[in-house]
Amino acid sequence: MNKYFEFPFESKKPIVIAGSCSAETEEQVLETAKQISAQTDISALRAGIWKPRTRPNSFEGVGVKGLTWLKAAGKEIGKPVITEVANGKHVEEALKAEIDMLWIGARTTVNPFFVQEIAEALEGINIPVFIKNPVNPDLNLWIGAIERVHDAGINNIVAIHRGFSSFDQSVYRNQPMWEIPIALKANFPQLPIICDPSHIAGSRDLIQEVCQQALNLDYDGLMVETHLDPNNAWSDKEQQLTPLALGEMLKSLKPRQTQSGDIKFQNKLEELRLKIDELDNSLLKKLADRMALVAEIGEYKKENNVAIFQLERWKEILETRSKWASILNLDIESMHKLLSEIHSYSIKVQTEIMDEKAENPS
Repeated sequence: MNKYFEFPFESKKPIVIAGSCSAETEEQVLETAKQISAQTDISALRAGIWKPRTRPNSFEGVGVKGLTWLKAAGKEIGKPVITEVANGKHVEEALKAEIDMLWIGARTTVNPFFVQEIAEALEGINIPVFIKNPVNPDLNLWIGAIERVHDAGINNIVAIHRGFSSFDQSVYRNQPMWEIPIALKANFPQLPIICDPSHIAGSRDLIQEVCQQALNLDYDGLMVETHLDPNNAWSDKEQQLTPLALGEMLKSLKPRQTQSGDIKFQNKLEELRLKIDELDNSLLKKLADRMALVAEIGEYKKENNVAIFQLERWKEILETRSKWASILNLDIESMHKLLSEIHSYSIKVQTEIMDEKAENPS
């Protein structure tokens, strides 16, 4: 996909967007902005005005009046401001209040009808739009949201990676699933991507770790929820940093270069990559050999009227391969994912064999 995108910041990456999860009071928005500005030079100030909550009777934002608070706080510290919109009416109110940038949240990205409504409300408006990944790990939904906004004539688009909901137990509030934003970047090489470590982490103790991983993957920036008094915040108190903690955390991060101009480094990197190419070739040949055996087993099962999926055999594979992976110092969780993909491929091969109809006699 050769779509044209612009980055809405002139500052060098990584850019930093910071501010409260929610605008609560005019004083809180302004004081948070001032304290952030005293600690670090951010690129933009954020605050949620409308808050889509899972259950009713939760704090769902202060509404339209908060837009003027946010805009005034941005002017006070000399920074552009950004807030979330979930429908066309929100876009209309934000534009009326001269909000500089908008983001589309994860709960909205998941619904093409809402994204289309926002895109239509933005037609003819030159304003940067940030698009969070959908709640569920669906790359095509994310791509679809980007395309809808882009088709409305907006080139200032930035993707926000905020993690994905999962039933799996994890230390994170939302699983990072770094492979999905990497796949997005492969589809849109020009598309800027920033990370929302607050929603991935769900805990302020994990934010620095997530930020550093984003920088290790050459993300263009970070959006970090920051509140002057996180413990008494009206929403998401566990995942917000104080302005002081934000400044200290940012100082501790190590931005990475996209490339190195060192010839020695480049030559060594090329040497190692050639070795990886050779190993990948060997791995694929081994996989082809494995699938040939899988097909042979499939034919044998068909002849003997035996089901494809064998639970005990699958349990045995997971157990033994986990032990092998541990001995080889390989990450067991990652190996489980790889084995699951290979197992799905094996089932597909055997299903096609089972579904083959007997040839008609000539």
